[in-house]
Amino acid sequence: MNHLRFLRYADEVARAGSIRQAAERLHVAPSAVNRRIQDLEEELGTPLFERLPRGMRLTAAGELFVRYIRGRASELDRVRSEIEELQGLRRGSVRLVASQALAPRFLPAAINDFGQTHPLVAFDARIGDHVQAASALRSFETDLALVFNLAPEADIERVCAVEQKLMAIMHRRHPLAKSKALRLRDCADYPVVLPNRDTGGRQLLERFLARSSTPIRAMVESNSFEFLRGCLYDGQSISFQMAIGTRTEDPNIVARDIEDRGFPRGELVLASLRGRQLPVIAYAFAEFLRKRLTEPSGAD
Repeated sequence: MNHLRFLRYADEVARAGSIRQAAERLHVAPSAVNRRIQDLEEELGTPLFERLPRGMRLTAAGELFVRYIRGRASELDRVRSEIEELQGLRRGSVRLVASQALAPRFLPAAINDFGQTHPLVAFDARIGDHVQAASALRSFETDLALVFNLAPEADIERVCAVEQKLMAIMHRRHPLAKSKALRLRDCADYPVVLPNRDTGGRQLLERFLARSSTPIRAMVESNSFEFLRGCLYDGQSISFQMAIGTRTEDPNIVARDIEDRGFPRGELVLASLRGRQLPVIAYAFAEFLRKRLTEPSGAD
């Protein structure tokens, strides 16, 4: 299938923004990549890229052609998966973009459990927010997205959505850890460490605080949940996270409900690109996730 490999050259140049970097990723000579791009442009009768002093940029025709390439590659993956399924190999690969809150425990456990019955399946799991997830679905860079607060859009298929409450987390030595539930004003007397504003939980909290008279100000912000958990070891700091992300093997970190009226709840959404037929194994994993999320206590 050499013609598919040559189509990949154009896709890689589009991703890298330069022939040299694309050639490095493809492990071929830059002249070979350039020649194949020129062949494609000659065959199509139009430039696919603008040649700029610092790289390559897709033309409008190039945007259309690269989308065709990615769709074709995705369809080939699906057919390969179906062939392997017919052969009884139950192999293939699943690509997934997931929210950071799922990275420590939920997603690794789900992949491990799925692997018990599908030991030959490989996973490419990326961590990203709802904007990155939607973009990856549309560019065929991922099969599935499992992220918070993914807005309904015409081209995104929501496989399932489950409600998630926002909770306070702290070290078990924290003075408030003895309480089973808290008011937000209880937290205001302690240092607050928060994920950055790209995360679903932070966005929900900010919207609630805009309507609240309780003064909460982040002393520390980070894009790393692991780092924020480390901050809790001072025994005084508090953070906020979606319930599913509060599951941890660390017995020193505890989670508590916030009892304020109207305290936000988010939505964890499992999604794929509407109209795209997923590879068999990706579809099987989506069904596995849907059942796990919707069964009692599955996403608590």
